[in-house]
Amino acid sequence: MKLVIGSDHAGLDLKKTILAHLESKGYQVADVGTYTADAVDYPDYAEKVGRTIQKGEAEKGILICGSGVGASVAANKLRGIRAGLCHDVYSAHQGVEHDDMNVLVLGGRVIGPSTGIELVNAYVGAKYTAEERHARRLTKVHLLEEKFCDREESK
Repeated sequence: MKLVIGSDHAGLDLKKTILAHLESKGYQVADVGTYTADAVDYPDYAEKVGRTIQKGEAEKGILICGSGVGASVAANKLRGIRAGLCHDVYSAHQGVEHDDMNVLVLGGRVIGPSTGIELVNAYVGAKYTAEERHARRLTKVHLLEEKFCDREESK
């Protein structure tokens, strides 16, 4: 599975830990930054993660900022991106199984490295079930995108 990971400066340390863990497990991971502790803006990295998925260069993404809230808001502005802020294992796998979540968002100032690794393991190990009720709901999400999102966005 190809993954993409990105963070702002507040998520950098957790990103480094998670990236090393994923690579040790044999995952191909594209790191789209940031690479230093210099202050940067989380929407830029939300866009990089989201665009990588939109282009088919990764199946799933991981995005980290201080709380996870801002990065989650930003990522969900991109067509086809279903980002979920998760700080518990249940949400990390259930978000994929029921909602076909394709970006896991974490708060680098909220959780520690061991919790981050647990959440990532649950996320990357989960599969969308496509059960009728979940597929029906996801279709409604897609219809909202079609109705309200700018068509130029996915270019």
